[in-house]
Amino acid sequence: MDVSDILASQAAKHKSILVEKDIPLDIDTGFLTVTDTNPTDKESYDHDREAYLQATARDGVQLLLAALFSLPTLASPDGPLAQLPAPTTQLPRAKPLPKPKPPTKWEKFARAKGIQAQRRERKVWDDERQEWVARWGWKGANKDAETQWLHEVPANADVDHDPAKEARAERKARVAKNERQHLQNVARAQGGAASSGAGAQAGRKGDIERSLATTRVSTASMGKFDRTLEGEKKPRGMKRKFDPTEKPVESEKSANLALIKKLGSDPSSKKARREAVNGEGDVLNVRKAVRFASKGAGSAALARKSSATDGKKRKAKR
Repeated sequence: MDVSDILASQAAKHKSILVEKDIPLDIDTGFLTVTDTNPTDKESYDHDREAYLQATARDGVQLLLAALFSLPTLASPDGPLAQLPAPTTQLPRAKPLPKPKPPTKWEKFARAKGIQAQRRERKVWDDERQEWVARWGWKGANKDAETQWLHEVPANADVDHDPAKEARAERKARVAKNERQHLQNVARAQGGAASSGAGAQAGRKGDIERSLATTRVSTASMGKFDRTLEGEKKPRGMKRKFDPTEKPVESEKSANLALIKKLGSDPSSKKARREAVNGEGDVLNVRKAVRFASKGAGSAALARKSSATDGKKRKAKR
């Protein structure tokens, strides 16, 4: 019995799952990616580009599926799931590397003196409780002086001396000092980034001087009777400029002609035209004169008053 045809047909079926490449493909099952570094066959690519790309993609997917089926599986209600390993391909960062923090004042001093930094433990041993307690925080060892039941009072202490309150005030002062030093380190670091701190210090100095100048003129006397600070400079004001008493005839003549031309010209701006309509743009403000003569009653009241005065004068003449 000749079974060569059957074997040939079976071999043709299994040939579809076999991939032969000159350079082995780089398979990363963690990212489900396949990298093909083989050179492109220019003749096949130019002859039928779509068929060549489909064949290349098919070979990569076939190798990826074969690698997935070789992984250990995990049973689940939806069927067996492959346990993917950790990725091996190194991807580039989405953001740039963080810049190193500038050293603090203490770090600079320690480096100059050769002091090795020693990390303090977060917990310390309490002999009275016979257990490890936190160095700071809730029920921390730094509050023992505040919570102990017996305090030693100095002989020269006041009557209202409270040792627990004094210990709490000292602890709060240490916390405030640490926070102040932290803010100074941050400001120093920011100043060092901008022209070694000179620009930042100059900017802060300018802000302080502007704030001081603003508060100096905020009183009713415009700061005339305020006490000056030590080393405070006299504020620079605006100096008035006066024309010289003696000046050339040509300049005086041109100034007078310009003034006459301005008085005789039509108003150009909206405000000037509005004032001209209301009688405010002339040399004599008619509207203001009428209001002053009528004591705020208006032109109609002034006309009635003038007509009544004329009538009395006529009767007196008769």
